[in-house]
Amino acid sequence: MSILLYGATGYTGELIAREMVHRGLTPTLAGRDRDRVRRVAADLDRPSEVVSLDDTDLLRGVVGDHEAVVHCAGPFVDTTGPMVDACLDTGTHYLDLTGEVAVFERLAARDDDARDASVTLLPGVGFDVVATDCLARSLADRCVEPRELRLAVDTSARLSRGTLRTAVEGLGTGTLVRRDGRLVHVPVGRGTRRVSFDGDEKPVTTVSLGDLSTAYRSTGIGTIETAVAVPGWARPGLSLAGYAEPAFASEPVRSGVRRLIGVLPRGPSEAERERGSARIHGEVVGETTVSGLLSTPEPYTTTVRTTIAAIEEGLDGVEPGFQTPSTAFGAEFVDGIEGIEWVHGPEQTI
Repeated sequence: MSILLYGATGYTGELIAREMVHRGLTPTLAGRDRDRVRRVAADLDRPSEVVSLDDTDLLRGVVGDHEAVVHCAGPFVDTTGPMVDACLDTGTHYLDLTGEVAVFERLAARDDDARDASVTLLPGVGFDVVATDCLARSLADRCVEPRELRLAVDTSARLSRGTLRTAVEGLGTGTLVRRDGRLVHVPVGRGTRRVSFDGDEKPVTTVSLGDLSTAYRSTGIGTIETAVAVPGWARPGLSLAGYAEPAFASEPVRSGVRRLIGVLPRGPSEAERERGSARIHGEVVGETTVSGLLSTPEPYTTTVRTTIAAIEEGLDGVEPGFQTPSTAFGAEFVDGIEGIEWVHGPEQTI
């Protein structure tokens, strides 16, 4: 499968590009910054394309020369539209690394367009949301009449500048949960509960993860909450976050946060990636209750591996239209990815 890797000069995109070449895959590297694209392409001895997402005609021509695009350039809420349009216009399959609920919802709404174009739309092939989606599907498949899904992620990983910039775009919009099939807002910093990560009990707080969209379509469960473990130093500020939420809706405030992000390191170092890890706890409640716990490598390392696994799996046998990782490749897809392991489950707890 001929691959256009767009956003190959970003922190995560470059990690994926380097690992693809290491494994003998042959992507074309692309992005909008001529100097950076050519530097990475020359370093990896790969062809390159310099194209802005605003240049509709050129983008369509570049995309149309490939069977699939792996889109790594966020914030995806801003960049997905033109890239998906180009893919649908040219019959090119689409994969991306988004974890943004709004993006999943937009792409799900284009399911009919993608089917008509014989194109597979497969967002979320990174840490968000491969492991969580496959975990949710595995639990739901073993639950009698599943009604509710709760997911919680525990990781100490440091975020890249790109991930932080994406997070900034969501500031001031509140936190989402899904109730009876509908996405609804709840106050920021509310909904704290305790979750046992293999005997290590931690407080987690409700946040808007992509599974609010993907797991709904993978499992059919209409009530979903997603959460992350809260480090001790962050807990005092969490209770104040709801009161500060209106300020984050201000563009001057978001601009100031973006400037602060710009002076941070580009992302975790190689040493940090090697020693990092994450744990994902899931619970599905219905007539029975089924739970499970997955452990994964550090999230950016996981993203590289899951993205390449999706590329190597291929999309030829995947039904056109909107897909999630588990609807495209099955819940067992996660079992074949290096470093992702079941700590326990799926098991019935009640």
